[in-house]
Amino acid sequence: MRIPSMIAIYFVIWWITLFMVLPFGVRNAEEAGAIVEEGHDAGAPMFHGLWKKALVNTVIAAAVFTGVYLSYTHGYFS
Repeated sequence: MRIPSMIAIYFVIWWITLFMVLPFGVRNAEEAGAIVEEGHDAGAPMFHGLWKKALVNTVIAAAVFTGVYLSYTHGYFS
């Protein structure tokens, strides 16, 4: 497997896992017990923690990519 292919596959895996990681730990204003001002959405997240999620996502994507790469190098799929 060539380097550009590896980067492209990792990029696709990273985006797929990002959409799985994004909803973890999100609490909206209603769940947090905060006062919602008029004109604001009660379902909007209080704190999204995007940098932490990006870091966790990077680790998960690296683990998934490692599994895909090892499967490829051992001939499970071509």
